Amino acid sequence: MNRRNFLQFSGAALGSLVTLAAVGPAAAPAETVELPTRVLVRLGPGPQAQALVAADGRRSWTYRDVTVRLVPQAGGGLAVAVQSPTLPLHAVELHWRYAVPAGATVLGDAWERTYGDVHFQPPALARPLPWYLVQHDPRSGRTACFGVRTGARTFCHWQVGSGQLQLTLDTESGGVGVRLGARTLAAATVLATTSRPGENAFATAHRFCGLMSPAPRLPRQPVYGINDWYFAYGNNSADLILQHTRLLADLMPAGDNRPFSVIDAGWAAYAPALPNDGSWNDDFSRPNAKFPDMSKLGADIRQLGMRPGLWMRPLCARHDAPANRLLPRIAGRNDPRRPVLDPTIPENLAGIQRNFATYQAWGYDLVKHDFSTYDLLGRWGFDMKERLTPAGWRFHDDTRTTAEITLALYQAMRDAAGPAYLIGCNTVGHLAAGLFELSRTGDDTSGQEWDRTRKMGVNTLGFRLVQHNQFFAVDGDCVGITPKVAWAQNAEWLRLLAGSGAPLFVSAQPEAIGAPQKAALTAALAQAARPMPVGEPLDWLTTLCPTRWRLDGQTTTFDWS
Repeated sequence: MNRRNFLQFSGAALGSLVTLAAVGPAAAPAETVELPTRVLVRLGPGPQAQALVAADGRRSWTYRDVTVRLVPQAGGGLAVAVQSPTLPLHAVELHWRYAVPAGATVLGDAWERTYGDVHFQPPALARPLPWYLVQHDPRSGRTACFGVRTGARTFCHWQVGSGQLQLTLDTESGGVGVRLGARTLAAATVLATTSRPGENAFATAHRFCGLMSPAPRLPRQPVYGINDWYFAYGNNSADLILQHTRLLADLMPAGDNRPFSVIDAGWAAYAPALPNDGSWNDDFSRPNAKFPDMSKLGADIRQLGMRPGLWMRPLCARHDAPANRLLPRIAGRNDPRRPVLDPTIPENLAGIQRNFATYQAWGYDLVKHDFSTYDLLGRWGFDMKERLTPAGWRFHDDTRTTAEITLALYQAMRDAAGPAYLIGCNTVGHLAAGLFELSRTGDDTSGQEWDRTRKMGVNTLGFRLVQHNQFFAVDGDCVGITPKVAWAQNAEWLRLLAGSGAPLFVSAQPEAIGAPQKAALTAALAQAARPMPVGEPLDWLTTLCPTRWRLDGQTTTFDWS
């Protein structure tokens, strides 16, 4: 920086830590966050933290041989670099004094998928807000956002309340502190913004997601199509996939943006101890007997006017994999019939990449990969409260943080997938941005229970569409059209997905498709095939399940009963 003259936006508490940094005579001012008032490190798995001593105007902080450096960035933001040559490092904490306005509410993200529970809430210091927070003051109408740039080398969460703002950078490697040795960890870059004149909370949050994710990898055209999961639930076959594809092929719009027909779980070779279990397989480069020729099946799908895609679970190990290639058993990852590959072992990453090369050779244009966060950490996102994973276990390579190991896995899949689109499911959105074209950002909807679709689907669209086309294309999951779910309810979900500008996938059981469904699907698929503005939930500040939306420039209301 040529000049570090930080100017407060205003005297109001909201966003008082967000400042303008004059970055040079010819540069426009950039928003950044003030230097923290305290920095602490955790050198054990518990909550105990050791305060560091500040130097260089609070830009450098030290304790023994641990050093945390804070470097204001020319384009805005505050880079956090960490050295700990001899001490295993569990976390770094940055603390600010921060007064939250009375009546303000805050929204955070989720560690992986959402589970129908994300919403604006009163601030509570004990509640972690993964990756970023959006704070809105209804009295002034102003919004402030704090977050970290995507691709961070640590798992980051915010806490706000009781006059404090805290950012924790989790530097663990599995369940132990990372051993950095001589290297410097580029832990994260802290970013912030406040609302511009005339900008509502949704627009501010959407813009902020673009600031956090400067180089998203996006589909070339809107993604839409079909997926068999929500009526087959793993009991599928090549014949069923072709029947499903033929059923909906005539409803697809004309044009060069062709839909996808995605083969979900159930196609790969079964594990001997888990016969007919579609969600855990022994070999994802080899189909089972119900799918005799994957190349021919892909070609048949293409002949019907759709693009072939398939599902896989990257960290499944073969039943006879050597023990020294596996992750240790922990709570949540202790079933001997489901051994999990350690992705820090190069041979395992190479094997995963060979699977993706196989899909390329078969001619598949999209791969949906699933379960990697659970398989890595043994927990779903809703269980990652005090810790992301149980304490004490380690990867084969514990010199890299869990975030770095996750990024390396994602990058390996990206490198091997070639031109195919990748959909991450049960993946970490803040680490997937820039690598995957799409992300399944909520827990499963349903072809059996409408309450589950309403809870999971509507909530994830309502609170994660701010990430749409900023991180990736936000996939809110399928419309499961079956006799078990009333069509009047599914028609509402279809209408929201189709108008949201986000990907639309449909699972259509043949017995549930009649003239009303065909008419609605024809219109919805045509809408989903063309570019549209991101849908905006108009009542998201006050509900978990938004009912009022602005879709394609029009305001509309939904009945989620």
